[in-house]
Amino acid sequence: MKLSFILWLAQILPQPAADPLCLATTVYLEARNQSELGQRAVAEVALRRRDSGQWGDSVCEVVTARKQFAPTIVNPGLRMKNLEAWQQAVEVAFQAQQDWRLPPGQRHEVVPGASHFAALDLANPAWAASPRVATIGDHTFFRVQRLSPPVPTVTVAALPATTQRMAP
Repeated sequence: MKLSFILWLAQILPQPAADPLCLATTVYLEARNQSELGQRAVAEVALRRRDSGQWGDSVCEVVTARKQFAPTIVNPGLRMKNLEAWQQAVEVAFQAQQDWRLPPGQRHEVVPGASHFAALDLANPAWAASPRVATIGDHTFFRVQRLSPPVPTVTVAALPATTQRMAP
């Protein structure tokens, strides 16, 4: 199964049905060789970013934001051959999304507050001096910025104009 096919499929699926596919693809590409806990941490960063709205309003928009996650960094012709790892990534993605639907105080957060991660033996990002949240496997998770959900905007309907005048 090619990465390009999965990304194409995610584009034609309606939202939010595409999000688990995008999240599983990211978990597979970023952490298929990691423990389930490490995979969950990767999923959590993507979900936290989605909630913030800074990289997009859906998981698919977040993980395909330019140079943020593996789906936009690796060759689209990459064949995802490890079916066992794919199945694990799908399970992790669904479990993470289910847990993330809980109110923030009730979620089982693996890397609380983490907004970024890197395999420091492969990359040295400029933000690597940011506060470290955890190291799981070969990924280090950072709080580069505090992410919180965007504040909802409230639209107030205009009140109908009245013809009565207020007495002075």
